[in-house]
Amino acid sequence: MTPAAEAAPDLAMLEKARTVATRMRALKRDFAGAHRLAHDAQVREALARNELGLALHAALTAQADVQAKLRRQALAAFQTRGEAPLRRRNRISRRIDRMLMRLGSLGQALVIARSGVWRGSGQAAHDLRHMAAYARRGARADVTPLAPFDQAWYLAAHPDVASARQAPLVHYLAVGHAEGRSPSPLFDEAWYRQQNASDIAATGLSGLEHYLRVGAVRGASPHPLFDVGYYLAQAPVLAAGDDPLSHYLREGGHLWLSPHPAFDPDFYGTRAGDLSGRPALLHYLDEGWRRGLSPHPLVDPAWYRQQYPEVAEADIEPLTHFLAFGGFEGRDPSPWFSTAHYRDARGEALPPGVNPLTDYLLGGAWAVAEARPGFPTVAYLAARPDAARSGVTPLEHWARRQGR
Repeated sequence: MTPAAEAAPDLAMLEKARTVATRMRALKRDFAGAHRLAHDAQVREALARNELGLALHAALTAQADVQAKLRRQALAAFQTRGEAPLRRRNRISRRIDRMLMRLGSLGQALVIARSGVWRGSGQAAHDLRHMAAYARRGARADVTPLAPFDQAWYLAAHPDVASARQAPLVHYLAVGHAEGRSPSPLFDEAWYRQQNASDIAATGLSGLEHYLRVGAVRGASPHPLFDVGYYLAQAPVLAAGDDPLSHYLREGGHLWLSPHPAFDPDFYGTRAGDLSGRPALLHYLDEGWRRGLSPHPLVDPAWYRQQYPEVAEADIEPLTHFLAFGGFEGRDPSPWFSTAHYRDARGEALPPGVNPLTDYLLGGAWAVAEARPGFPTVAYLAARPDAARSGVTPLEHWARRQGR
C-alpha cells in the first residue's frame, strides 16, 4: 500500500474528529444559552413571586388597618350612649344594704335595684316586682336573673352560697365580689378589679356593677378572653341598655361571633362537636380545655400545660393564663408561635399592655418580616397566595396546613 493510501484513513478520522469537536462546541454554546435562559426565567419568576408577595402583603396590611379602624369606630359608636353615674358604695351604703337584706325578698330586690345590674324593662315598679320574685326563689340553680350573672355556675363554684339566706346575686353584690368571687365564667372578678383598680377602690363597687355602669362603655373587658372592642366590631348595633357581654351570652355566642382574636369559634366548634346549645367560649371554659381542645390554630392548651407544669398544677385554664400573664412573661401559647421572637421583631411598636399574640392577630402579622424564626412573611405569601384569600394570618394558615 502506498504512503498516500495509508494516510487517507488518518485524514478521514481527523476530519471526523474536527466535525465532532465543532458539534461539541455548538452543543456547549447551546447548553450555555439554555442555562442562561433558564436562569433568567428563574430570576424573572422569583422577582414576580416576590412582587406578588409584596403586593399581597401591602393589600393585607391595608385590610388590617381598615379592620382596626372599624373596631375603633364600633367602640366609639357604643360610647356615644354615655356612662351611667358611678355611685359610691361606702360604709353608709353598705350599712343600708345590710338593713335592706333583713327585709326579706323586697329588701333584697332593693339591693339589686340599687346596684343597677338588673337588665329589665326600665320601669321601676315592674322591675322591682320581678327582682322580688327572683329573690323569693332563693338559691335555685334553675333560676336565671335578668343580669349577666350565671346563677347555676355561681352555686356550683361556691357551694357555701346555697346555705346563705340571700339570693345568689344578692350574695355576690353584698360580699361575694369583695371575696373575689366571679359572677359568671365570662366575668373574671379578680382580673377585672386589677384592670380597673383605681376606680373600684374609690367607689367600692363590685366588678359587675362597674362594668355595666362605665366599664363596657370605656371598652373595659370583663374577662381576658372577651375583648369588648373586638366583639362590638362584629355584633349588630346593641339596643339601649344592652352591653357586649350580655349580648354575647344571649345572642352573639349562638351566632358564632368571636369574643376575642385568639378564640376562633368555627375552628373550635369543628373539634368540639356538639356544644349542647352553649356558646363556644362557655363550652371551652367549662370542659373543652380539659379535653385538650384548641380554641385557635396558634393555641394548644395541652401543650401549654405540659410546657408549664405550674399552670397545670394550679389547674388554670391555659389560654386565659397566657393572655393575662403568660404572654407578658415570654411564654408561648403553642409550638407554632414564638412570643420572644415576635416581641423582639415588633420592638417598641408593640403597644404596652397588649399580649403579643393578640397584637399579631390584630395586624402585627404584617408589620414584622419574620413572625417566627425562619418564617418570612412575604416569601410565604408569595409561595402560598391562597393564604391571602383565606382571611387569616400566615402563621395561622401554616399551622392549619400542619394538621391543626
